[in-house]
Amino acid sequence: MGAELKGNETAAAGRGAVRRRAGICLALFAALSLGACNTLGQSFEEAAGEAELRSGYLPGAARQPVTFEGIQQNDPQSSIGRTQHPRILAAYGGAYSDERLERTIAGIVGRLSSVSDDPGRAYRITILNSPNINAFALPGGYLYITRGLLALANDSAEVAAVIAHEMAHVSANHGIERQQREEAAELAGRVVNEVLSGDTAGRAALARGRLSLASFSRNQELQADALGIRQIGRAGYDATAAARFLGAMESFTSFRNAFQASNPELDFLASHPAAPQRVQLANQHAAEFASQTGATDRDRYLDGIDGMLFGDTAAEGYVRERSFFHPALGIGFTVPEGFIIDNTAEAVLATGPGDVAIRFDGVALPQRTSLTDYIGSGWIGGLDRSTIRTMRIGDLEAASAQAAGGSYVFDVTVVRVGGQVYRFLTALPAASSDRLEPIARQMSSSFRMLSAQEREALKPLRIRVVTARAGDTQNSIASRMVGVDRRVELFRLLNGLEGGGTVRPGERYKIIAE
Repeated sequence: MGAELKGNETAAAGRGAVRRRAGICLALFAALSLGACNTLGQSFEEAAGEAELRSGYLPGAARQPVTFEGIQQNDPQSSIGRTQHPRILAAYGGAYSDERLERTIAGIVGRLSSVSDDPGRAYRITILNSPNINAFALPGGYLYITRGLLALANDSAEVAAVIAHEMAHVSANHGIERQQREEAAELAGRVVNEVLSGDTAGRAALARGRLSLASFSRNQELQADALGIRQIGRAGYDATAAARFLGAMESFTSFRNAFQASNPELDFLASHPAAPQRVQLANQHAAEFASQTGATDRDRYLDGIDGMLFGDTAAEGYVRERSFFHPALGIGFTVPEGFIIDNTAEAVLATGPGDVAIRFDGVALPQRTSLTDYIGSGWIGGLDRSTIRTMRIGDLEAASAQAAGGSYVFDVTVVRVGGQVYRFLTALPAASSDRLEPIARQMSSSFRMLSAQEREALKPLRIRVVTARAGDTQNSIASRMVGVDRRVELFRLLNGLEGGGTVRPGERYKIIAE
């Protein structure tokens, strides 16, 4: 949640719904008749490990730098990546700048490029300032990897597997092929809608075509897996790293989805191969390099990410276990026991046992407008006007009301702070309506203004690399982590120990600390 209030209907579209919630969380949005809720993330000057290689002097010509754009200027695909690059930066909070980390990633890219099947291809890799776990490529050699993914990876080989996978998408022209197929599908859709509007068979054919498009995407992913694993094997990396990291991502997804409802139809990865299938195939491809001892470069990688930002930035506010604090706005609140907070681009979301979901955001509201008038002004779908009432939360003016829609019931509580109004929307199944009021009041009553000392004391979380001492265990090292819940589980995930590995003295491990 940015310092610009989320939910402000005039805010520019920004980082997008990168971390979408399925199931009951959709009901939260359905209850609100709102416009765009995004804020535009501030872009950073990109610096992702590009060396400034300069050419020699030419007769009568000035010395000119050799740049990625210069190398790629004759590549017809590069225009796509060049056009989309600023949008990617805006959607993911800009580029993350850390010279040591950039050198680490640049070294991996250089090692992979040296054994590429496409030696004439240049690549521009950007580390995105986002806690999301993601990596992708655009036509023309534009590669992207988030610091969230780098935090989950355990060694250079795992990162190499991710980057080689994205390089494979570029070299195989998957981006161009996908664009062409999407354009064909869009044209087919217009034909069916405009010409065959009453033709059931035509609509069925369109549905089959869309399924074929999804299947093609799965084939692209599997092809990129195979090409990428061969590339990391040729580069001398541990070829099993791809399967290992796929398993880590699957484990992290399960970790994040605890207590949360799911809707497979809305899963972004629904058109991609299931993780077990990809892991199995990845191990099969890695068997080609079974006779060689591949490098992991774990120590070099840990050196590179030591001190890297973890989680959200100050501009978005901080999640600390079950609490959310925003130092710039000077506000904070705590969710009930058993809930998980997700600080998304649009709002702060919390989900808990029993299909309970909570949304928190804010809008500007003139002080001359009463909170009861605001609640009844039409932005809440299914509002029961008889439930509108005023209240106070600490010294702050507040109001609440209840609503219903579909199979859900809602509580809406708004709190005024100067010219802003902060909004809590609590949703749960109608069959559990007796729980609505207690949960909503516990939630909203925790809202408070932060003192100047509290705001000053809030610091971003970072990856810290520590060395295990004699007698250390997973629990003892995890106890040194701050600002996160389920510490032991997260420690295992971050260090590849979820399969039952043990802590060994002298080994280095990642923890989360300020």
